Amino acid sequence: MSPIRRRRSALPLLTALLLATGCAGGHGGGDTAGGGPSTVKIGLLASLSGTYKSVGTDLRDGFQLYLDTHGGVLGGHGVDLVTADEGDGAPTALPAATKLVKQDKVLAVTGVVGAGSVAAISPLLGEAGIPLVSSNGRPEVKDVSHQWSTSFMSDEPGAAIAQYVRETVDGPVYAIGPDYQGGWDELRGFTDAFGKAGGQLADPGGKTTFTPFPGTTDFTPYLNKIKNSKAKAVYCFYAGSAAVDFVKQYAQSDLAGTPLYAAGFLTEGGVLTAQGDAAKGIRSVLNYAPDLDNAANRAFVSAWQSKHQSPPTTYAMASYDAAAVLDKAIGAAGDKLDPETLNTAIAGLGQIDSPRGTWQFGRNTHSPVQKWYLREVKSDGRALSNQMVQDLATIGN
Repeated sequence: MSPIRRRRSALPLLTALLLATGCAGGHGGGDTAGGGPSTVKIGLLASLSGTYKSVGTDLRDGFQLYLDTHGGVLGGHGVDLVTADEGDGAPTALPAATKLVKQDKVLAVTGVVGAGSVAAISPLLGEAGIPLVSSNGRPEVKDVSHQWSTSFMSDEPGAAIAQYVRETVDGPVYAIGPDYQGGWDELRGFTDAFGKAGGQLADPGGKTTFTPFPGTTDFTPYLNKIKNSKAKAVYCFYAGSAAVDFVKQYAQSDLAGTPLYAAGFLTEGGVLTAQGDAAKGIRSVLNYAPDLDNAANRAFVSAWQSKHQSPPTTYAMASYDAAAVLDKAIGAAGDKLDPETLNTAIAGLGQIDSPRGTWQFGRNTHSPVQKWYLREVKSDGRALSNQMVQDLATIGN
């Protein structure tokens, strides 16, 4: 409603009308004055500053691309997309999410780069009954009733590639990553599955090496330790600016030539451009590669490249899919649209036709049951890219 001043005598009548029509305290929904569908308010929380700025930017742009290619509507409603900066994790994510819930009164929240951020904001969203449709790695949470992820559980990338590394590498493998929730989950997925497959770690005591986050920019001491461990290969998880530093320093160290395997975020998106030739030959695991041959991916890649002049990332893809999920669910929720009816509609969705290939939410985790792919950094004649090598596994419950 427009902020037009009314005479004091009109206030009681205005208040009564507001209460009668349910306009006070809503969650970005309701009817317009003309009786048509209203604008829905969606909160997008992403790292728009800090270590993972490039990831957060792709989450934002992937969601926006879906809106741009679908008439700016979700489920027949116009969209008011409210963005908030997650920063480097929980300390900044929680107040940003609190504003989305209590001040902006969003219908749903999407985005979220860090696993620690998801853990921090989940109680807030759960108490408010607002669904979270996150679009990056998600940790395990106690109550998934309002938790949905269009990307993956944080331990799944490592679990998907572990058997391949065990069969390919003749000897112990060194595992290394950042010391925070996402790093713990990502490396646990690899080391647990690698150990079950009969693999051995080259790390001291057979335990993963963790580097301080987000302050580590000089990896030289760690690279020297890896060299001295006699590891036959390295498996790591890094993303954003840390990925650029790690890959460049790895290529300049005595480890150059030692096979490097990774969760795909190590060479994903803009970091690959910054890494340059230092990234050549790195093999990684991810749920997406831009050269996947299916109709949904061809349309997605074409739309993304026409706007951004670069290949799309898994971050952009998963956020694009988050918009697709909300589009279908908002439409299915019908006239009585609120956070609870939306959440029920999400639970009723079946298969999602995605650029990664068809997937659906797992019953117990509310994250995708999907294929994982082995990729290798190669030159495509114009630039470096992550090219699909083979399928690895289908993971999800």
